[in-house]
Amino acid sequence: MVKGYKVFRPDWTCCPGTDAKQYSCPGKFEENVVLDMCSAGMHFCKKAVDCFNYYSFNPENKVAEVIAYGNVLEEGDKCCTDKLEIVREIPWSELLDLVNTGKGCSGFCNSGNRNSGDCNSGNRNSGDCNSGNRNSGDCNSGNRNSGFCNSGFCNSGDCNSGDWNSGDCNSGNRNSGNRNSGDCNSGNRNSGDCNSGDWNKTSFSNGCFNTVEPKIYLFNKPSEWTYRDWLNSRARRILNKIPAEILEWIWLSDMTDEEKQLHPEAEITNGYLKVLDTSNCNLIWWRGLSAAEKLEIMRMPNFDKAIFKEITGIDISED
Repeated sequence: MVKGYKVFRPDWTCCPGTDAKQYSCPGKFEENVVLDMCSAGMHFCKKAVDCFNYYSFNPENKVAEVIAYGNVLEEGDKCCTDKLEIVREIPWSELLDLVNTGKGCSGFCNSGNRNSGDCNSGNRNSGDCNSGNRNSGDCNSGNRNSGFCNSGFCNSGDCNSGDWNSGDCNSGNRNSGNRNSGDCNSGNRNSGDCNSGDWNKTSFSNGCFNTVEPKIYLFNKPSEWTYRDWLNSRARRILNKIPAEILEWIWLSDMTDEEKQLHPEAEITNGYLKVLDTSNCNLIWWRGLSAAEKLEIMRMPNFDKAIFKEITGIDISED
């Protein structure tokens, strides 16, 4: 006697072939045949999960616990017999526990937990064949990927081995383009970093097929600086300290009539806090710089005080 499992169509018939017959549950069935795998006999599997090598994992199908009480021929993951008893139908919720070693899975062959896809060893995957966690794509070994075949983390593209890519086939990180081995590229097939163009073996290029970092324009003119020079410059570090806004206490005696109407509470507090606009903020910031810091900014290549005023609102001539 051999115990096992068998899948049926919703009407308790089997797939067309030698096993195509009407079954019932429960029930006993016999065939006067010489057993021949896939040719003669009633087929079943010893493991429930193996049944789905031959049937789709469809909750509309019937799955039953069976016992072969006659002769049995076994080959690989499949058996056939001439005498078969259908013992009981297995509820789908119980079947999920049989085909998964993880918990709370709606797919099959999962060793992780709460997977809705199939063949996952990680947790909370809605795709298939993932060894990472929380993937909605397939064949990912990283985590939180929505694409396919990623070994990195948090990729929304496909076939990435880096992290945080929205493009495809990147081995670098944070690329929105495709097939980049560098980082932070929005173009394609770059081996450098931060390229918006394609096929660059350098960094910070918006062109194509470049091996040398390009010079950048400063104040509307070509300069001898690369973008990397700008990133590493002291002038940039100083300019990055410009505040987004500044709060200033305006005394009641200095308030305009319009401000007094908008802020009646100022009668009690003898004033109100005013949020200064960008140009005022920038001017206060500039006046607070040391002479050396101001000089560092004005030493930038091609420095143009008119352009500087147009962009920042700071007129260095009035300083």
